[in-house]
Amino acid sequence: MSGHSKFANIKHRKERNDAAKGKIFTILGREIAVAVKEGGPDPANNFKLAGVIAKAKASNMPNDTIDRGIKKAVGDIGSVNYEYITYEGYGPGGIAVIVDTLTDNKNRTAANVRSAFAKGQGNIGTPGCVSFLFEKRGQILIDREKCGLEGDGLMMEALDAGAEDFREEEDSYEILTEPDALETVRKALEEKGIPVAGAEVTRIPRTYAELTDEAAVGNLQKILEILEEDDDVESVYHNWG
Repeated sequence: MSGHSKFANIKHRKERNDAAKGKIFTILGREIAVAVKEGGPDPANNFKLAGVIAKAKASNMPNDTIDRGIKKAVGDIGSVNYEYITYEGYGPGGIAVIVDTLTDNKNRTAANVRSAFAKGQGNIGTPGCVSFLFEKRGQILIDREKCGLEGDGLMMEALDAGAEDFREEEDSYEILTEPDALETVRKALEEKGIPVAGAEVTRIPRTYAELTDEAAVGNLQKILEILEEDDDVESVYHNWG
């Protein structure tokens, strides 16, 4: 989207996360536990675990912390009770918001998410009420400063690896894939020596909506900030452009 740098947003979030690594690492530890329970401790044979490990490395989680998390998950495999729950709703001005959570207490999480929407003059909707406004895509971000290839060269490498789309931003390259192809494309790029700044399955708005009222903008930001600070919230998506 012209004028919006996804990589700048990622860097901004990362700077905030660096001041609160405990929350990020807690979430990643839960994801590792769920992935190990579902597919075992070997990332070579567990696509989901491989994806979580890639995300953990992109968040600067140390390798020994990742390894300890996997070993702990193996030991606790019978007691892992986390579940993924997605909430959909509307912020001020009808802005679509999707909240992905990973929780061991869905009553607590549901109450917290509802409270966040209410405090920002928004409301929770029914499942599916806004998800059709987004598409799930694998997204790989490359820092232009750290990439040794020009845009055309990187695009060819990405397409050859199975990517579907390629976009250039001022400070980054964005590579889009089918969700199931994300790990394959990421590994192919890294094997070529191309450093990956981030890789995840994300939700990309099909269209964007604007907010011009300052009070509405402030309320939407309040919703987003409360949700992003919640330990049970993995990701928050919106179509505010």
